[in-house]
Amino acid sequence: MKTIALYGGSFDPPHIAHKAIVEALLELDFIQKVVVMPTFLNPFKASFTAPAHLRLQWLTKIFSSYEDVEVSSYEVAMGKKVPTIETVKYLLKKYDTIYLVIGADNLNSLHKWYKYDELKELVIFIVATRDKIAIPKEFITLKIDEDISSTELRNNFKSAKVPKEVREEITQYYKEHNAR
Repeated sequence: MKTIALYGGSFDPPHIAHKAIVEALLELDFIQKVVVMPTFLNPFKASFTAPAHLRLQWLTKIFSSYEDVEVSSYEVAMGKKVPTIETVKYLLKKYDTIYLVIGADNLNSLHKWYKYDELKELVIFIVATRDKIAIPKEFITLKIDEDISSTELRNNFKSAKVPKEVREEITQYYKEHNAR
């Protein structure tokens, strides 16, 4: 059995900060594997720009050369919003310890997550820095220097913020499907 870092999200689109987070997680000696888990649809959102199968495909290409990274299709295959606790319980059948990775921008809404009190008993949180948001001491801090969000990228697309492995196809997709 392994100790994993579960890194879930919409990844709409995946960008260089997502890749930086995975790379930083791989540097932690207590993490044996990173499981990247794209959502079918984020429980706090009503829609997505890129469909789940495409986001899954992009993430698979980005991380295909990483030995200790698995891009999981579990939530995408469910075809619906999947609460994090459901994914954690699924993964606990296979792994002993789960570090749950979130961005600091999620701290204010964490208490609203489905069955949060139960979730926090099952995982250890790792919080990636973002927007100079203070991270409470009870969380493990993961320092990330990339300052970009998927929302920001959809609103003002900059292809240089997309990992080179998928840069052309993501740039093309968002130019065609994200006209504002």
